[in-house]
Amino acid sequence: MKNQKQAYIYAGIAVLLWSTVATSMKIALQSYSFLQLLFWSSATALLTLSILMLVTKKFGNLAKLPSKAFLRSAFYGAINPFLYYIVLFKAYDLLPAQEAQALNYTWPIMLSLLAVPLLKQKIGLKNLVAIGISFIGVLIIATGGNLINLSFTNGQGVLFGLASAVIWALFWIFNIKDERDELSKLFLNFFFGFIYILIALLLTSEIVFVDIKSFGGAVYVGLFEMGITFVIWSIALKKSITAAKVSNLVYLVPFLSLVVIYFVLEEPIRFPTIVGLFLIVGGLTFDKISFRQLRFKGGKQA
Repeated sequence: MKNQKQAYIYAGIAVLLWSTVATSMKIALQSYSFLQLLFWSSATALLTLSILMLVTKKFGNLAKLPSKAFLRSAFYGAINPFLYYIVLFKAYDLLPAQEAQALNYTWPIMLSLLAVPLLKQKIGLKNLVAIGISFIGVLIIATGGNLINLSFTNGQGVLFGLASAVIWALFWIFNIKDERDELSKLFLNFFFGFIYILIALLLTSEIVFVDIKSFGGAVYVGLFEMGITFVIWSIALKKSITAAKVSNLVYLVPFLSLVVIYFVLEEPIRFPTIVGLFLIVGGLTFDKISFRQLRFKGGKQA
C-alpha cells in the first residue's frame, strides 16, 4: 500500500544509516586489512539476509529458479560484493574518509556515461554540462583544491575511489533487466560473493578477529552498508507514491556523513572537500542525473 508519510520515514532511516558507514569503515580499517574487513562485513550481511529470507519465507522460491538465475548471481556476486567492496575498502584504506566517500558518490555520473554505450541512452548538452560540473568537484577533492598544478593528494587512492563508482554503476546496469525478487537477488549475490571473498582471504592471509572495536565496525558495515539498509530503502520506494518523492533525500548522505566523520573520527573537514562535494551533488541535481532517469529500483539509487 502507498503511504507517503511512511515512505519518508523509511527513506530517512536509510539515509541516516548510510551516512554512518564511512565512519565505520575507517574504524574497522584501523586494525583490519581491507580484505579482512570485507570478510567479516560480508559474512554479517549474508547472515542478515539469510534471516530476512527465512522470516519472509522466500527460501522456497530459490528452488523454483532456473539454473541460469544462479549463474547470473554467481556473475553478479563477483562484481558486488566481491570486486566492488575490495576496491571501495582499499580507497578508504588509502584516503581520508571524507575524500573516499565523496569520490564513491560519483557513481551516478559514471552511470550516466556508461548508460550511453550499454543502454543506448542519449546524452545531450545539458547532461554534459552537469557531468562537467561534477567532475570539477572531483578534481577539487582529489587535488585538495590545487587545480593549477593538478597535484593529487593520493593518486592511487583517487583511482580506487573513482573505480568503485564505475564498478557500482556497471553492477546496476547489469542488474537492471533482472526482474527477480530484490531480497532473493541480494541474498544470492552475497552467497556467491562470500565464497569468492573467503577463497581470496584464505589464499592471501588467514581469518583473524583482532579487537572488539574493529570487529564491531565490520559488523556495522555488514548490517547497514550491505544488508538491512537496502531492504529499508526498497520499502521506502514501494510505499512512496513516486520514487522521485523520496529519491532526493539520498543527496543528503554525503553531507550528513561529513558531520559523523568530523565528530566520531575527529577528522578535520577540508574546505576543498566541501566545495567539491557541493559541485558533485550540484551537477547531479542540475539535470536530474539519477537512477530515476533509468527507472531503477532498490539499492543506493535515487
